[in-house]
Amino acid sequence: MSKQDLAATEDGKKERGSRRANPVDVHVGSRVRLRRMLLGMSQEKLGDQLGLTFQQVQKYEKGVNRIGASRLFDLAQVLGVPIQFFYDEAPAGSGVQSPAAPGFGESKEETYVVDFLSSRDGLELNKAFVRITNPRVRRSIVDLVRSLAQDDEPKSSL
Repeated sequence: MSKQDLAATEDGKKERGSRRANPVDVHVGSRVRLRRMLLGMSQEKLGDQLGLTFQQVQKYEKGVNRIGASRLFDLAQVLGVPIQFFYDEAPAGSGVQSPAAPGFGESKEETYVVDFLSSRDGLELNKAFVRITNPRVRRSIVDLVRSLAQDDEPKSSL
């Protein structure tokens, strides 16, 4: 152990896992990824527009590297969203205050929808489903997915 490590340990300021990503950084990165994917933009193209490599964009999206204020501003401009977009639905207890009043926030049970839509499968499924114009076909797909999931919810009459 080096003298600096020993001094930091003695002061009670132990280094907090330099390889562990902060939950807010992970959340902001996932929102960057979500918006980039919604736009159909590659990491390489986003990096080019920001003067970064795609590897740096990957690190931002994973939350491994923190995104500074000026970079976040640039990301918002390139991705066409307000800066607040990146903090929407930030993890509770993260120190980031939600703009919603108590009682109006999304419940934990409902966050699975956001999590799913943030995934590659969820995004691809959503994009493909929206392109289906026939309401009967759309209803059949919903019914099929429910039956595959063995969902006991009553079927709506859309």
